[in-house]
Amino acid sequence: MRIATWNVNSITARLPRLLAWLEGTGTDVLCIQETKCAAEQFPADALRELGYESAVNATGRWNGVALVSRVGLSDVVTGLPDGPDYEGVQEPRAISATCGPVRVWSVYVPNGREVEHAHYAYKLRWFEALQKAVAADAAGSQPFAVLGDFNVAPTDEDVWDPALFEGATHVTPAERAALAALREEGLADVMPRPLKYDRPYTFWDYRELRFPKNKGMRIDLVYGNAPFVAAVEDSYVDREERKGKGASDHAPVVVDLNV
Repeated sequence: MRIATWNVNSITARLPRLLAWLEGTGTDVLCIQETKCAAEQFPADALRELGYESAVNATGRWNGVALVSRVGLSDVVTGLPDGPDYEGVQEPRAISATCGPVRVWSVYVPNGREVEHAHYAYKLRWFEALQKAVAADAAGSQPFAVLGDFNVAPTDEDVWDPALFEGATHVTPAERAALAALREEGLADVMPRPLKYDRPYTFWDYRELRFPKNKGMRIDLVYGNAPFVAAVEDSYVDREERKGKGASDHAPVVVDLNV
């Protein structure tokens, strides 16, 4: 079984690439982030033609997450249970479902913007709600994983130049502590192979030729419980999908399971 996560940075802009990638890779379940569309604009029909069911949590031009599966899609939970609001609204940042033998979450963790910004405090509250929401599934016997854009680099090795990010979001002790607390629920970081260079970065900014220079970050993560991790046969960053015209600034992270 092949599961992947990909921040597509607008599913409308990326649809031809997405469909070709799904068809070419044989992915069974894809967790999508940053759809940037309303739910009724999500390309469910195009995905259905390839054999995929869809579950979507999206409200407009910002944020948005989805799950697409060709191995079943049931027990869907839209949104983060007891998740915090931002400016009076619970943003569309989480969706979960059972896909065949595996239960998965697709999450798009708030960016945080700046350490002193209200969005940063919201990000930490969001992590607390996520930790509580996944606790039961993480401790269960069914393979379970939280996949998505976490907007946190777990360690300094996951950033191309940690000194440049000093005092900025994505690398602060509080954000990394939130990731550690999530792992303490019984989840482990499924580390992908990089396929090129020595670090499996997943995000490269569009600016300053960051991708050709490999100035990236690993912020797209797969956190699995013990049954999920035991089933992992391979994991890698599909760096090739970051190349070329019309690419997202994130690359897909792929996990192959024997379940």
